[in-house]
Amino acid sequence: MIRKLLIFILVFIFTVNTHTHAQALKIRPGDVLMLELPGEEAFENTFQVKRDGTLSLPEVGQILITGKTVEDAKTLLKKVLGNEYRAINDFELYLIERRLTVQVLGFVETPGIIDLPEDGNIQMALQRAGGATAGAQLDKLQLNRNGDIETFDYKKYLDTGDFSILPQIESLDVIFVPASPLIGNVQMDFDAATLSASGDGSEANTAIKVFGEVLKPGVFSFKEGNTVVDMLMRAGGVTRYAGVEHIRVINEGEPKLFDLKAYLDTGDTARMPKITAGSTLFVPIQEEEIKSGLRTIYVMGEVFKPGAYEASSGSAFFDILANAGGPTRFAETRQLRIIRTTGKVDAFDLQAYTEGFGDHVVPTISVGDAIFVPEKTDMNEKSWLKISPSRAIRVIGAVVKPGRYEWGNEMSFLDILSHAGGPTQDADISQIRIIKNGQDSRDKPFDLGRFITEGGDFSLLPNVSAGDTIVVPERPRDVIDNKARWLRQAQSNSIYVFGQVGQPGRYAFDDKLHFLDILSAADGPNQHADIHQVKVTHRNGNQTKVTTVDLGLYFETGDETLLPMVKSGDTIYIPEKNKPWLDQKKEQTVRIIGSVDKPGRYKFNDQMTVLDLLAESGGPTQTAYLEKIMIVNISTADHHQNASQVFNFEAFVKHPNFERLPIVRAGDTVYVPDLSSSNWNIFMGNVKDVVSIVSLVAITGGL
Repeated sequence: MIRKLLIFILVFIFTVNTHTHAQALKIRPGDVLMLELPGEEAFENTFQVKRDGTLSLPEVGQILITGKTVEDAKTLLKKVLGNEYRAINDFELYLIERRLTVQVLGFVETPGIIDLPEDGNIQMALQRAGGATAGAQLDKLQLNRNGDIETFDYKKYLDTGDFSILPQIESLDVIFVPASPLIGNVQMDFDAATLSASGDGSEANTAIKVFGEVLKPGVFSFKEGNTVVDMLMRAGGVTRYAGVEHIRVINEGEPKLFDLKAYLDTGDTARMPKITAGSTLFVPIQEEEIKSGLRTIYVMGEVFKPGAYEASSGSAFFDILANAGGPTRFAETRQLRIIRTTGKVDAFDLQAYTEGFGDHVVPTISVGDAIFVPEKTDMNEKSWLKISPSRAIRVIGAVVKPGRYEWGNEMSFLDILSHAGGPTQDADISQIRIIKNGQDSRDKPFDLGRFITEGGDFSLLPNVSAGDTIVVPERPRDVIDNKARWLRQAQSNSIYVFGQVGQPGRYAFDDKLHFLDILSAADGPNQHADIHQVKVTHRNGNQTKVTTVDLGLYFETGDETLLPMVKSGDTIYIPEKNKPWLDQKKEQTVRIIGSVDKPGRYKFNDQMTVLDLLAESGGPTQTAYLEKIMIVNISTADHHQNASQVFNFEAFVKHPNFERLPIVRAGDTVYVPDLSSSNWNIFMGNVKDVVSIVSLVAITGGL
């Protein structure tokens, strides 16, 4: 009863407010509807029309009702609901409240969809979105209605309170708050003080640009009547290093020179150029006078206070260097240079002198000399011109930081290798070579791996000096895809793997590796490999030697004596099993012909029997004559003539006796005849012939 009274009051109020246009009123997104269906609890609450114009109803789903009058919508819903509910004759539809559904996007605290009352406006929508954030450009807000964009000045509305500035909003409108161009293209916290310090100009074509020796360079908005002095004051004034006599002013593409000092001395406004929209002001740095004289000594480079210093003849070197503040942390103190007035250049190693190395003498300084402290080599960005070839050493190849390094006489081979970051994980440290400057480089390579693992005297390390080159080769990482890397690997350190392996190719090899190691490096034999006939060609001696390895027998017995010794330069070949007959010698095979599943030539050894051969050929067929299998033995050294044997396989199956199996050797032939060759079939064939003749005689006699 209370619910019906509430509905009546809401409908009455809404009807009073809209009675003048109730007939033309159409449902739109955001409207709140009341559906009355007696006895159904699911319809006790109100329903709001979604942005897509649909109404979500229980047991029915989405129904599009926007653009319809209340009566039309009632007719539609009554028809749809009548399919699911019985008491549809008492169905009523009421429009409870008109609402506005809009989107607020851009520089607001919580952008998204906003639900407003019918009399809602722009300010109410922005408030529901949390208000504009710092950095929003309030004078260029946009109202997007079905693709038509209207720009309005919200800042002016806030200044004047003039409601006519704000456009009326409707359902499905989009309000967009743009960002101020002052904040740039990087998302950051808006700092008004910082932006003000760097200028307040927002229009690039009219703003005044002030830079150079001013306290707050930036872009400033143009105001009619501003002078050069006004713009300098807005930029915080000039610095103590400003060259105020040579201020540059560019107006409309025409450069002019302004002497601020002369203007302040005379007050003559005719000396001051006018400022127009888009002008540029540049305040240059004051050019200092270069000191020169009969008592001047110059200090340049990586010192804290480079410049010209007055000193008497015979001034101490360290006194002059101390006056300049001393070397900085970027100074290369090993390569100081004293440039004499005569053009001669003397070198001085300050670091070696302070550490007590050698017999370095402190140079004398005369009036007019120049002390140059160079910058040390930057390891992140090398500059080879900073190190002369006479004091450099090169490290190339598989090291962490290959390059050109400065060399000192107190350094060793390990020092310079460590300076280059050491070998990489792909380095072949057993083949490090030293290319001496101007000498033959065909010396034996240095095995750093053996030196590290076995230990050794440091005197055995190779002697290196300035001008030398250290080459650390790299092991091939992929023998299939990176064959170009083979050129970096000497043949004397390689072994070759061919045939039926996972990755045939050329592999690095040393004395510590085993036959199985190099086979594993090639990913081992594949499914087509004949591991009983592995061939190893030994090429490192005066004569070539070939060894046959039965790898299958090794896996069965574990006998290490079956594995050959391989060295660098050798070749390993793994043939293919079941290869064509022409690839197999007839002396090493047995022929099996006749009624078998797969007649042909098969490899045979002394451990095999005729049963193995029959099994390998797929076994006898259903028509095979098993009582007379023929084995033809070829002549050998023990048997001087060919011979044949008859094997009754059927009798053997019934009474197996392996000692009575016929002997089969490589080169023999096994023939399995067909049933048509049996005595019974021959006899039956003759009987058929006799019967045919008798029948023919009988027929002839009857005739």
